[in-house]
Amino acid sequence: MPIHNSDISGILRKVADLLDIEGANQFRVRSYREAAQNIDNLSGDVSTMVAEGQELTAIPGIGSSMAEKIREIVDTGTLGQLEEITSRIPESLTDLLRLEGLGPERVGDLYRQLGIETLEALEYAVEDHRIRELEGFGAKTEEKIGHELERIGEQDIRTMYSEAEEYTEPLMEYLKGCEGVGKIAVAGSYRRRKETVGDIDILATCDNIQSVMELFVRYEDVDEVLAHGETKSSVRLRSGLQVDLRAVAEKSYGAALAYFTGSQRHNIRLRERAQERNLKINEYGVFPEGEEHPVGGKEEEEVYASVGLPYIHPELREDRGEIEAAEDDNLPGLITLNDLRGDLQMHTTASDGTASVREMAEAARALGHEYIAITDHSQRVTVAGGLDADELAEEIDRIDEINESFDGFRILKAVEVDILKDGRLDLEDDILQRLDLRVCCIHYHQDLDEEVQTTRVLRAMENPYFNILGHPTGRELGRRGEMALDMERIMDRALEYGCFLELNSTPRRLDLNDIYCKMAKERGVKIAISTDAHSTGELQHIRYGINQARRGWLEPDDVVNTRPADELLRLLHRD
Repeated sequence: MPIHNSDISGILRKVADLLDIEGANQFRVRSYREAAQNIDNLSGDVSTMVAEGQELTAIPGIGSSMAEKIREIVDTGTLGQLEEITSRIPESLTDLLRLEGLGPERVGDLYRQLGIETLEALEYAVEDHRIRELEGFGAKTEEKIGHELERIGEQDIRTMYSEAEEYTEPLMEYLKGCEGVGKIAVAGSYRRRKETVGDIDILATCDNIQSVMELFVRYEDVDEVLAHGETKSSVRLRSGLQVDLRAVAEKSYGAALAYFTGSQRHNIRLRERAQERNLKINEYGVFPEGEEHPVGGKEEEEVYASVGLPYIHPELREDRGEIEAAEDDNLPGLITLNDLRGDLQMHTTASDGTASVREMAEAARALGHEYIAITDHSQRVTVAGGLDADELAEEIDRIDEINESFDGFRILKAVEVDILKDGRLDLEDDILQRLDLRVCCIHYHQDLDEEVQTTRVLRAMENPYFNILGHPTGRELGRRGEMALDMERIMDRALEYGCFLELNSTPRRLDLNDIYCKMAKERGVKIAISTDAHSTGELQHIRYGINQARRGWLEPDDVVNTRPADELLRLLHRD
């Protein structure tokens, strides 16, 4: 049974959450959280490291004691310490931490005073108005908890794309190696690169369908076989992800891929165009009305050509104007990973990162980047070891030194500076002006109403050293919703002042969302695609930002870090 990195980090994070709810020593709690984060940051597989006898203490932040716990998880699939803790406190309490505004202390209060152990029990308590009776809660908090329960209820049936990828890609490699498999692809929302996905739909042409279906249901990560048929089988993986495998005829492969990729609204538009041409499109092919023999469907391009359209990339298939753009031969030339020249947000050991400036630079250079921006936090973010003016000045000098040792690669001097509640920036202009760029972000007071929060951002943009609005809406998928902001006003002001918006590639952020990316493009506002990496491994998250950018119709010219460094710096300079 394979143990994935996310399995390990998930167990460590659960231990940390339960210890936190119990009120354990914060240093102890933090050690588990940091270990989980560092494992998530790895590009390699921990199970492979254990199997090969590699030292786990080589992973940043992993000491000998934590290494033993990780080995136990890899060997047994669980951790005895977690079982010991859950004998005292319900494991289900960790679900409550998903609600914004419910920290460990409040979850502990709900458990001890009201006996609430699950989200369902919490929902009943909200309906009965029992939450407001507790000291430190009140009616307003109770109402917010109710809204949060609605939000996560809508998300519960979906999985973050990056998590789905961790389980889907090894399965695809396994199936590609099975004898008898021809063409094979993942369809559905996964192929459209949505930030969260539902079930995984795999389509394959097979010489020996029965054999392939048998190998599929016997895959080592399968937890439950839901269906085992002649042309379709369904399984649930240990992660909870449902995967369906469908065998399709080669002559129907393109039609099936288009049909099962969706979206539903996009497919409806295709079928309407087909009807106008006395054709019928379904998963088996393109058919003249009343006839049984298809005139197309082996390749997706045939499906689109049959209704007078060029091929439309899967990321665009959401019925957001792609049909009309295709009709006018005006589809965007979508950005690719190869178009990016650099990464404009990342952190080092100077604040809350796990690698030095040089280590981040060398890792980025190995990925093909021409430049990076080091954006350690400013002083307001004390929990992340934010830098004051003197500390930032030292980092500037250090970057200048390191840059002298590079040829054809450049480290830009930057900072992730907080936007304070009144709209001022967290550092004075005399230090900000020494930097190549400034990524300006909100980390505190995210619950202000729309007018106040929007005005806060607009005031910050007035500062001539404001360059990029980082993770603009502040959301975290499955954890925290967007701040209340008038994004149209913000984009219009950004265009007026020569500011840019970040598309943060962190898998749980992906902020801006695809709708706002398209809105920015339509207004002429440029985007910076950045990783917000806190380790060398996280630099590879840039691909998730590219996925989101493509869904938002972005082309290379819409993204500032497709430019060479000198041209980028000219764009960043505000007159």
